[in-house]
Amino acid sequence: MVTKEMKSHLDIALERWEEETLHPALRKRPERMPEFTTVSHHPVKRLYTPLDIADMDYERDIGFPGEYPFTRGVYPTMYRGRLWTMRQFAGFGTAFDTNRRFKYLLEQGQTGLSVAFDLPTLMGVDSDDPAAAGEVGKCGVAISSLEDMEVLFDGIPLDQVTTSMTINAPASVIFAMYLVVAEKQGADWKKISGTIQNDILKEYIAQKEWIYPPHPSMRLVVDSIIFCTREVPRWHPISISGYHIREAGSTALQELAFTLRDGIEYVQAVVDAGLDVDAFAPRLSFFFNSHNDFFEEIAKFRAARRVWAKVMRERFGAKDPRSWMCRFHTQTAGCSLTAQQPYNNVVRTAIQALAAVLGGTQSLHTNSLDEALALPTEQAAQLALRTQQIIAYESGVTNTIDPLAGSYFVETLTNEMERGCWDYFEKIDAMGGMIAAIERGFPQREIQEASYRYQQAVERGEKIIVGVNKFVVEEEEEIPILYIDDSVAETQRERLRQLRARRDNAKVERTLAALKEAARGTENTMPYILECVRAYATLGEICNALKEVFGTYQEPTF
Repeated sequence: MVTKEMKSHLDIALERWEEETLHPALRKRPERMPEFTTVSHHPVKRLYTPLDIADMDYERDIGFPGEYPFTRGVYPTMYRGRLWTMRQFAGFGTAFDTNRRFKYLLEQGQTGLSVAFDLPTLMGVDSDDPAAAGEVGKCGVAISSLEDMEVLFDGIPLDQVTTSMTINAPASVIFAMYLVVAEKQGADWKKISGTIQNDILKEYIAQKEWIYPPHPSMRLVVDSIIFCTREVPRWHPISISGYHIREAGSTALQELAFTLRDGIEYVQAVVDAGLDVDAFAPRLSFFFNSHNDFFEEIAKFRAARRVWAKVMRERFGAKDPRSWMCRFHTQTAGCSLTAQQPYNNVVRTAIQALAAVLGGTQSLHTNSLDEALALPTEQAAQLALRTQQIIAYESGVTNTIDPLAGSYFVETLTNEMERGCWDYFEKIDAMGGMIAAIERGFPQREIQEASYRYQQAVERGEKIIVGVNKFVVEEEEEIPILYIDDSVAETQRERLRQLRARRDNAKVERTLAALKEAARGTENTMPYILECVRAYATLGEICNALKEVFGTYQEPTF
């Protein structure tokens, strides 16, 4: 903390510098722009000094790693003790195709699996449904039944690898399939670990892949959290995601605030369902985007830990220090990748990954250079993984904890992120919570306006995208891309036909009827979903059964 005497001395010194050094330099050579801002249009001052953090108290606001408020990291030794998990997002075509890619990535040194599902799977639709036409296996792996999930993890012992699955509306069903595969492998549910995204609120805010209305969707999330707490204690039953909020065009602050406020909504819902906060909060995790503005991203990650620690301790009265920790996965910014001069994406991804590491992430996915054009090729995926490995083993940034702590600029940005976050919390609380805010279209409008402002700045040339609005080349070299043809859909349709012909269809109907009855009442739906999966009911059949009870959601026009 800066004393009054120090502040007075620094004020005089700063004034002298501006008069004697700065102003003569500006008269000779004006600055490049009248105003400098971050990617999110947050103003950046010319110079930051101790005056900008004069009111900070080191122990209260920054502290030590592994201790409240966790600004400097959630673990005492951070990467000196253990590196982040290198978890490359992968999935395409059939389960057979993706199983081969998983094994390739593990052979290349990846330390965890992360499953990308195709659009029909994300929407709870079977591969042979007419609504799936043209999308089967295109943006991820097609999973329509337990049989597909068995193939996906064939030869991969689920009690020896951690898995992250990015899926939301049908998350309970996909998670049940994973658990039954583990069961069939002989793995103890109490020993398997990983994460399922299961964050439905951000779907209404940003990604728009929902099935049911918000309130029954929240019930499914709460059921899965309670079930995991009791039956799968090492599993993270939700990954509260800001990634897609940022990909939709939000600012860094909006990503931070809306993500953490979604987290508050989930915690409150589970507490209201009767679970003690410390029984489940240590297994909550988060998922953030790492965009182009290096220092803004680092500040966002540091502020996330501090805000969440205060929320859990002060708002929810959590007693367990593990409940105060904001642990998160990071993915580099897909929306920053360009189809023009795609090799530039390697540089963007490296900078974004470095920001995530300096920000203290627990796991990381680095995007491949070709992802603006298609799903990544094996070679592009390998280079993306090598980017993480070079940062980990060659850069030296893992040798000390939170190396940018104490930077006048970084600490000021961190404080400004935190203040902005509390301001958004206050507005959303006044609306009655995040579901009420979503129903009013508040976060959706905020993101739309931020996205529009950014696009205007790009078109005016105020924000430069190399290769797009500056340093453009007329003829570009073509690069090899991964192409998924319609044979994937044909294979999936035939597999589903054979599955329906040989399974016990009467048993399937009984399990679906029992699930609908449970959904109409108040019982936890997870045990009933598991029975449907064990009977080889398909993803679409299970989701349709729930639709009969819960209905579907149509977003209002805002």
